[in-house]
Amino acid sequence: MPAKPDQDKSKLEDAPHYLGHRERLRERFYNAGADALSDYELLEMALFPALPRRDTKPLAKALIKSFGSFAEVVHAPVARLREVDGIGEAAINQLKLIAAAASRVTKGEVNSRNALSSWNEVIDYCRSSMAFADKEQFRLLFLDKRNQLIADEVQQTGTVDHTPVYPREVIKRALELSATALILVHNHPTTPSKVTRDHAQHR
Repeated sequence: MPAKPDQDKSKLEDAPHYLGHRERLRERFYNAGADALSDYELLEMALFPALPRRDTKPLAKALIKSFGSFAEVVHAPVARLREVDGIGEAAINQLKLIAAAASRVTKGEVNSRNALSSWNEVIDYCRSSMAFADKEQFRLLFLDKRNQLIADEVQQTGTVDHTPVYPREVIKRALELSATALILVHNHPTTPSKVTRDHAQHR
């Protein structure tokens, strides 16, 4: 037997208020693209799968307020994410999945190119991989004679402001990979958004 109009109205009134908001957000994303959404709105959408029965807008705004941007949220240390009220393990896992996916995509783009042809490409690649790390890293990019990336490896991880470097291990690994050139990179966790040419050395 068909539902009566007043029953249909009652069902709509009982539906969570955020469902309509989610649908409108999805429509904007699909019709106008990601650039039409602010950082917190994109973060809202990213949290949908982790929080299917909850309004994600307040949490997204709280995260942006705490960390500053979408990129800084997804790359934030897990311990600091847990300090934000209302976040749970499912949401944290979702954010870390996004960070891992972004890093994997960037590595894939670099590997698919013939070579790292400019310092700007190197810096952009390093930013995506390590700019938001909470500990200092010593990272090695191994290149062949055409400057094509052979491997990208974290040689050492240290504290927030120090990481040890062992030249013997660097040379040993370069010989193992038959690399003809190296780019040595380190980050500064206290200034996560600043990764410049000064932090990379080519050998």
